[in-house]
Formats: sequence, C-alpha cells, structure tokens
Amino acid sequence: MGRMARSRREHDDAVRITTAASSRNADIATRQKRYLWSMSLRSACFVGAVVAALADINWLWPILIAGAIVLPYIAVVLANAATTRTDAFQLRDGAGAHPELSGGPGPRD
Repeated sequence: MGRMARSRREHDDAVRITTAASSRNADIATRQKRYLWSMSLRSACFVGAVVAALADINWLWPILIAGAIVLPYIAVVLANAATTRTDAFQLRDGAGAHPELSGGPGPRD
C-alpha cells in the first residue's frame, strides 16, 4: 500500500449520512430545474410587459421589463449555488458516551 493511501486514510473522518452530499447527477438536476424555473419566470415577465404595454398599463410594463433584465443574473447565481451540507454539531464525548458492561455476579458454586 502506498504512502499516499495511508496518509489519506489517517486524515479522513467518518461522514455522517445526514451530512453526506447528494450525488453529482442529483445536484446537477436540481440546478437545472432551478435555472429552468427562473428563466421561465423571465419569459413570463417579458410577455407580460408586452401585453401590459399593449393594454396601456404604463406603470406595470417597466416593472416587468426590470424583472426580465434582473432574472438572468439571479438564475445563474442560483444554478451555480451548490447544495452542501455541513456538520453543525459535535457529538458529546463525556461520561456515558462509551457505556461499558458492569461486572456480573461472581462465579456460581
């Protein structure tokens, strides 16, 4: 066994299942869904702005255009945000953390 394999094993801590990251495919699928929803909302803002302008709703279409301009940035930021889980707590290592069996009755005669 190589020196690198031994040193890696010495420094690795156990991973708790509650803090384990999701698979790469699941993470990519989640990011793609977030991006698709954000860009769909952007398209809806753009279409809504055109409809509002045609209907002479002069206060609404600038807001929708602003949303259509800002949403691509938000969509990219959300799509690039990786889902990570961290270990936010330490297990107690006090008395009772390592229970031991008590001595039973002595040998029977």
